[in-house]
Amino acid sequence: MTVAFVFPGQGSQDVGMGRELAENFKSAAEVFAEVDEALGEKLSQVIFEGPKETLTLTQNAQPALMAVSMAVMRVLEKDFGLNLRDKVRYVAGHSLGEYSALAAAGSFSLADTARLLRLRGLAMQAAVPVGQGAMAALLGVGLDVAQTVAAEAAQGDVCQVANDNEPMQVVLSGHKSAIDRVAEIGKKHGVRRAVPLPVSAPFHCEMMQPAADAMAEALAQVDIKPPMVPLIANVLAGPVNEPADIRNLLVEQVTGTVRWRETVTYMAENGITEVYEIGAGKVLAGLCGRIDKSIKAMSVSAPADIEAVRTALGL
Repeated sequence: MTVAFVFPGQGSQDVGMGRELAENFKSAAEVFAEVDEALGEKLSQVIFEGPKETLTLTQNAQPALMAVSMAVMRVLEKDFGLNLRDKVRYVAGHSLGEYSALAAAGSFSLADTARLLRLRGLAMQAAVPVGQGAMAALLGVGLDVAQTVAAEAAQGDVCQVANDNEPMQVVLSGHKSAIDRVAEIGKKHGVRRAVPLPVSAPFHCEMMQPAADAMAEALAQVDIKPPMVPLIANVLAGPVNEPADIRNLLVEQVTGTVRWRETVTYMAENGITEVYEIGAGKVLAGLCGRIDKSIKAMSVSAPADIEAVRTALGL
């Protein structure tokens, strides 16, 4: 098998995502209804109608993006007979997308995934007072240079690599004071631009430890089944199958680096030639193309995309 399914992370959300799918497929509409029921509120209304500020809130964006991904999966499975085991070799997801990947692979129930991501969003937002943390994307340099810049910018504060996204894009996270120093320090190390990210908290750094503790407690209460196909874990950039390992890695992921570049490289080195981004946006499909040109990547979020996947996978 040469196919991998990947699942987007925060930042890919947009008002109206998934609506066309829900209007065209009863199976997709049922996913949004199940997520609403699990959360005890009409998240689907926020997803389809906004307002954007409400959808963008971390505690909403995380379960919302998962809902869209799972609506796509449900259509492929229920309407067109996709069997993940038969067609897909690996699943992976970017940050919260790892939960979507695990739900798609049968490790989590849909309701548990929605509740976990609601809690994860709330815990990550609460971990650091607003204004104390920040994130910035370094453009034009790779991991080694980014680590050097982070070390120089720290000066007693937290400044860590949050996302190693692709060969020329690495995201740093930490105290706002440290991230403010990154642009100037980056210049002397060849950073083309340091772009502040519009985020509400410094994700994937040690400042998120309170959120990691909250997720450890929550994940201990949830049944995790072995995934139908291996998950390429964010913090390992390698495959994992055992529920206990998955639980530990999801906790570690809150404060650890999302090793996306290495994840895609691992897939390419292990025979993957086609990657389908399941859910909203086209971020991961774009990153795949910049990481390894041998991989054909496509995003799948609308009925027309579903039709293309059906043809490609012979469904």
